[in-house]
Amino acid sequence: MTALLTPARREFLVSALRYGVAGVANTLVGLSVILALDVGLGLDPHLANAAGYAVGICVSFALSKFFVFKTRQHKPRAPLRYAIAVAVAFAINQGVLSLAHLLLPVGRIFDVAAQGAAVVSYTGTLFLLSHFWVFAHHATSAPSKSEANSGKDTAWTA
Repeated sequence: MTALLTPARREFLVSALRYGVAGVANTLVGLSVILALDVGLGLDPHLANAAGYAVGICVSFALSKFFVFKTRQHKPRAPLRYAIAVAVAFAINQGVLSLAHLLLPVGRIFDVAAQGAAVVSYTGTLFLLSHFWVFAHHATSAPSKSEANSGKDTAWTA
């Protein structure tokens, strides 16, 4: 009988928890940049927002690489893969937002619900792409017959 919390599943859950902590820190950094530029320096709100998000994407990559997925191997292509993952997550975010606006009634509370669903889709997509693709474990060889029969849950390690 295989344990419910295998090492691979434990690593996945720890990564998810760290991702949440990193997300809070990243939000604080990005929002601080936005507010400093918009409110503090009087920069156009759209430019301030774009600058905050640009800083946030860089901070998010660094936190993912050095904190969230720190025990994993890092490949030279990770920054490019991360940029692609962000673009995919944003495209899904926009799709969810559009779909929510089509399906939900008109009203501010439903606008908030639509934005919430879009944020959740972005966060979940970026975490999964980061875990299973950007910062994925890269096996150097196929598992031996004894490893394959050991009961290890390799499906979660990607």
